[in-house]
Amino acid sequence: MAITTSPSTTSKGALGHGLDGYGIDNVRALPHYTPTPADITISNRLPNDKKKILFKNVNVFDSTGADIYPGDVLIENEHIQKVGKFEFTPDADTLVIDGHGKKTLMSGLIDAHTHLSWNDSPTLDGLTSLPIEEHVLHTARSARTYLDCGYTMCFGAASAQPRLDLVIKQAIKTGMIPGPRTLSSCQEITTTGGAIIPSISKMADGADAMRQAVREFISLGIDNIKLSMTGDYVHETMGAEETYYTLNETRAAVEEAHGRGKRVCAHARSAASVRLCALTGVDVIYHASFADDETMDMLEELKDRIFVAPAINFPLESCNGGAIPFGLTPDMAAKRGLVREVDVACKAMKEMHKRGIRVLPGGDYGFAWAPHGTYARDLAHFVDLFGYTPKESLLAATALGGEMMGYPDVLGRVQPGYYADVILVDGNPLEDITVFQETSNLHTIVINGHVHKNVTIG
Repeated sequence: MAITTSPSTTSKGALGHGLDGYGIDNVRALPHYTPTPADITISNRLPNDKKKILFKNVNVFDSTGADIYPGDVLIENEHIQKVGKFEFTPDADTLVIDGHGKKTLMSGLIDAHTHLSWNDSPTLDGLTSLPIEEHVLHTARSARTYLDCGYTMCFGAASAQPRLDLVIKQAIKTGMIPGPRTLSSCQEITTTGGAIIPSISKMADGADAMRQAVREFISLGIDNIKLSMTGDYVHETMGAEETYYTLNETRAAVEEAHGRGKRVCAHARSAASVRLCALTGVDVIYHASFADDETMDMLEELKDRIFVAPAINFPLESCNGGAIPFGLTPDMAAKRGLVREVDVACKAMKEMHKRGIRVLPGGDYGFAWAPHGTYARDLAHFVDLFGYTPKESLLAATALGGEMMGYPDVLGRVQPGYYADVILVDGNPLEDITVFQETSNLHTIVINGHVHKNVTIG
């Protein structure tokens, strides 16, 4: 991938990290890039699965932008066949699920920043303290937990050990274990002195080392490359506004990954790191808390090719007392800068929403104070903190999820031809966005036409 190397005359000054003189003109010069479609197939259907599923008397949220409407939905094998009002007579090979006009059928959800192998540790280093055998079991349990919570799409954002994501994805794909459609990742790639959690990081200094690290991970068969570019105020000494990558290092990693058709995602909290991502064509930016005005202009220029996932729940819980049992008090969070970051990040996400930048929910679940199974908090955060309507929050978690996974024409909507990855939820989620936070409100979960859960509705 050739990237323009001449500085832009519109830059507002030197930022360091090789950014001096580079600005929005360089972003506009980025070549178009479309990643190679990753493998999302699942072979989970069982011999006793019915060929057809008819959801009748349901309220449909189809993720096209339309309001919820009453209707029926017919699934045949792995795909949705009909939606709306139609004539169909069930036969012996049809499972009929009646919503009695009280339930909403919608697409399964996405976590845009998934750590399947995070093990709900109360400490950062605890993420890799398990022997590999136990860690595989924890990772498999996380995959099932996602599906139990209505999440049928997971975008991998780093694995605690190199092959954990890969092994679990393959087990889900073959039907060995239940779980969502997954894009896998290896460990984070960072630079010397830039590892927030050294045990989950691979070190690479300079452009050549970056290329080698990316090549090693791609050779294993992963879908996503993860760069860890900044600190994090949850850490005692490594602040979120510290940036550990240079332009040359970022460019080398992106060029190498894109040359093989892969996606690149980045832990990037500082303004400088977000700008590095924009200038080099990083596909997914995590956090982006301190994006300044010029950087925001860059993201807007890239809004049709870039995704942002703020993962606000982790720092928020760190500020509001959720981490007290694990040694992080609200006072400590304030002194470290977490309270300020949450405030700044919320303002940044409101601005991105206003500008039409694609922001998705999810991320950094798998710590003790942001444990697996609490993923749906993000849906409410989008409404309560970022100014989204409940409909906009759900569209970000469904239709945008299909786009992020690379399959907007078959994932993330309840429409004919789409994969039969659907959930039947209690009531109207547009009236209560917190409904997803209790799994008892999820009456039916279907993935790839296989019924993972079905509770009789009275």
